[in-house]
Amino acid sequence: MLSVFICEDEREQRQNIEDYVKKTIMIEEYDMELVLSTANPTEVLDYVKANPKETGLYFLDVDLGQEMSGIALASELREIDDFGKIVFVTTHAELSYLTFTYKVEAMDYIIKDNPENIRSRVQECVHTAFKRYKNDNQEKKNILKIKVGDKLHVLDYDDIMFFETSPVPHKLVVHLDDSQLEYYGSIKDIPQIAENFYRCHKSFVVNKKNIKHIDKTNREIELSNGETCFISTRFMKGLL
Repeated sequence: MLSVFICEDEREQRQNIEDYVKKTIMIEEYDMELVLSTANPTEVLDYVKANPKETGLYFLDVDLGQEMSGIALASELREIDDFGKIVFVTTHAELSYLTFTYKVEAMDYIIKDNPENIRSRVQECVHTAFKRYKNDNQEKKNILKIKVGDKLHVLDYDDIMFFETSPVPHKLVVHLDDSQLEYYGSIKDIPQIAENFYRCHKSFVVNKKNIKHIDKTNREIELSNGETCFISTRFMKGLL
């Protein structure tokens, strides 16, 4: 489900956006829900932090009359919800450049010039956001997100050769087509991620899709990028 959030300090404007969103969802029968509508940016941020797996469509006023602006809120939201859709609804057309400064990747920037324009643009955003949400969901089924230090890496399953336990406790090394990344994780959890990830050894999980050759004599697997990993006898039959 795609969750919808509205953060707007003008009550009448907030209620109008609520009405546009609810009617569009109802008419189109989208798998969406208006989860929170508020004038307080902290409420939105607290909810998203408590529910980080939800994907959101966010309608945000730029000037919320509080210490945190709508653009600053969007920047915080982007750190948590990287697939979220952000729409600014504001009278401040001159501040649109800040969306680039804060790197929030806004889907739209709606100017409060007349009610009919706002209504049609909000409806368009709901339609577009739901379409992209469905596409993103399909893409997310084939990607793995890992955090290395402060950087988030998004890996395509097809680029992963194998995983192995690291000499560093509680860490794994993921071998990609042309690089390696070390991150915190457990080898026993990897086969649950995708059916092509197979536990071939107590210390290795291989991507079956990228196996080039299995050497039964030396109990080694050669991957499509030329690397090799070990396979134990008891796991051999699962690959033959």
